[in-house]
Amino acid sequence: MVLLPIGSVVKLKEAEKKLMIIGILQKNGDSKTYDYMGCPYPEGVLSSESMYLFDHADIADISFLGFDDVDRQLFIKDLEKELNKLVK
Repeated sequence: MVLLPIGSVVKLKEAEKKLMIIGILQKNGDSKTYDYMGCPYPEGVLSSESMYLFDHADIADISFLGFDDVDRQLFIKDLEKELNKLVK
């Protein structure tokens, strides 16, 4: 699985509203890690209660792919290295 860039707009399965991805590999209060954190699109973050945690498998449709550049690619590469360390 390739993590989508920040700013990507997605629709989750059985959801009516689109979400914009504002974070990746986020933890909830129980320390469960989710692939993404999103907020309602086009409104954005209205409060802490308007942010949602979800996994890549929950995505039904990608409406817009966020910005990808060298900085993001280096970040993802470093992130993959760290994740591989945890798996070993």
